[in-house]
Amino acid sequence: MAEEGPAGRRRTTLVVLGVVAATSAAALVAGLLSWSPAPGAPARALTGDEAERLAAVRVSTYRDVRAGVRVAVGTGAGRTDLVGWVDWSRPLAYLDVGGPGAGQDRGLVQATPSVVVQRPDPTAIVTPARPPLVPPGDRWRLRNPPTGRGLAGALAVLFALAADRAAPAEPLRAGGGRWLGRDTLGGDPVDILQAALWPAGAAAAPNGQPMAGDTDPRWWVDQDARLRRWAGRLADGTPITVALDRVDRPTPWPVDALGGRPGLPRALTDEEAARLARLATRLRTGTGAAVTVTAPLGSAANLRGAGWLSWSAGVSYLSVAEQDTLGRRTLLRRDRAGFARADVPVGPDPASPGPPLPPPVAAGWRTGGQPADELDLLVDAALRAGGRLPGAGTAIRIRGDRRADRPVDVFEVRQQSLRLRYWLDRPGFLHRLELRTTGGLWAQLDLRPGPLPAGIAPPRRQRTVDVTTPLTSRAG
Repeated sequence: MAEEGPAGRRRTTLVVLGVVAATSAAALVAGLLSWSPAPGAPARALTGDEAERLAAVRVSTYRDVRAGVRVAVGTGAGRTDLVGWVDWSRPLAYLDVGGPGAGQDRGLVQATPSVVVQRPDPTAIVTPARPPLVPPGDRWRLRNPPTGRGLAGALAVLFALAADRAAPAEPLRAGGGRWLGRDTLGGDPVDILQAALWPAGAAAAPNGQPMAGDTDPRWWVDQDARLRRWAGRLADGTPITVALDRVDRPTPWPVDALGGRPGLPRALTDEEAARLARLATRLRTGTGAAVTVTAPLGSAANLRGAGWLSWSAGVSYLSVAEQDTLGRRTLLRRDRAGFARADVPVGPDPASPGPPLPPPVAAGWRTGGQPADELDLLVDAALRAGGRLPGAGTAIRIRGDRRADRPVDVFEVRQQSLRLRYWLDRPGFLHRLELRTTGGLWAQLDLRPGPLPAGIAPPRRQRTVDVTTPLTSRAG
């Protein structure tokens, strides 16, 4: 047999390393889920010191700000594994989801206590790895997983492991907790303690309702009241184990829907304030812009769209559709008379995201004088940027960023109850406008300056009814 070449040896080495990594991860998960106290001293009530440490453990986690996490949910072929980081100061979880039972949850996930966005990847390998520090910019979708089970249940546990105030120690001393034994994790001695897990921010009271599915999860707590491991059950009885790593703790980078890269907010410089003040003039003297829409709204609506906007004419014309709904889209118009929308089938070229030209007159347009939903609010704010910018005097600079290969400054402005972010380049053009939604997400309107096609002005409306149905109620 011919001697194997360098390329072949490299391939063999990579295969061996992959097998070793998968085997190690599987062994770690098996160890997490199959732990049982070593024979020794019987379980007993907590001492005063143990009760104090257990009462303070969530505050210690909160003060540590963030940690690496490895989570196992379920057992055997139904097990789901989560690997990544949690930043309790934001709060934000950023995880890679895998394991034999991951199903539609397989892929990358970012979440806050109230919102889950996911980048599904059904072709990913079974064993998850740490997510990329800079998350991919595409294919993120708002999700609404079932509360208390699976991925949603695991995320709720992760966020509940930290709190900004300690729980009362007295109920723990009075029989609300148990000492089970001792262990060694990472070379450090820990006590294995048993007590209920309450939702983040709630005090541990004997008559309280625990968040997890059982009232006796186990806590591995070191001598400094720092949590090393936690094991319990979700509301449906599924076992879950969480291991914390306080060495691997980078700052997670939120995706655009969750606000984007962290910055250092500050007051505007004189130059920045002057640039923001010139925005209206800059927009009105231009030819307009092509726009694309990315709007995660409601609890699970992932709206995408495209079209055009003209500040000089005071009109916008867009086509918007739910990302996972085929065969239907909604045409949106905004002009000086108000708002209008019409539901139309997808045209002969489904790949074309823009609305049909000229606008169809007999599309059954529904009109109204007020915004119907937060997408209307975003488009309305974009058009109003061509006039006086309300709230500009209270603007702050969030961070620097890049759009269209140009450096931009991201300015946040509060306009009454709205939070808007304006992405301005150095000459002062608006490249992106973001709206903070009531669901805690950011919807984006991206703009590309250039000549507009003829005929985007709205046609004569044949039917007038109030616009009362938001797009999010018809998604899916």
